[in-house]
Amino acid sequence: MTDRGKGLLLVFTGNGKGKTTAALGMTMRAIGHGQRVCFIQFIKGSWQYGELTAADRFKDLLDFHVMGRGFTWKSDDLEKDIAIAREGWQLARKAIADNQHQLVVLDELTYLASYSMIEEEEMVEVLTSRDPAMHIIVTGRGAGDKLIQAADLVTEMREIKHPYASGVKAQKGVEF
Repeated sequence: MTDRGKGLLLVFTGNGKGKTTAALGMTMRAIGHGQRVCFIQFIKGSWQYGELTAADRFKDLLDFHVMGRGFTWKSDDLEKDIAIAREGWQLARKAIADNQHQLVVLDELTYLASYSMIEEEEMVEVLTSRDPAMHIIVTGRGAGDKLIQAADLVTEMREIKHPYASGVKAQKGVEF
């Protein structure tokens, strides 16, 4: 273990809102301490998220990658989605192996295992074989048992009430 301390594997899962938001908050915290962060978004598409605009302001410490075409369960070309997701996974593996970041965020990674795009065992092997000082955050619904067992921290976001249920659409600055 280096003098940076013990790296943690943190998982934010569940059906409630806030998983990506929590990861972004921790990203800002790490950047505030001068730490380098690699943030990879799986699944999410190419439309303009607020976090993409903000990421440009922190280019010296934040490597931000969007590796998806949108919500896969509505896909018109699942094979293309799988290929892009696997490309994103290779980018994640490289970021972890290169060990140039103190924090690596893998946003929506859980879907790659739940949709059988990658094996959960492979995911856990890569995440747990990282440099012992590196922190990794994994977000997404339906985190698997093996990932949960390997994690140091698991937080489940549980939806109690959501404005979408009463017809309020996603809003700039809140959902994206």
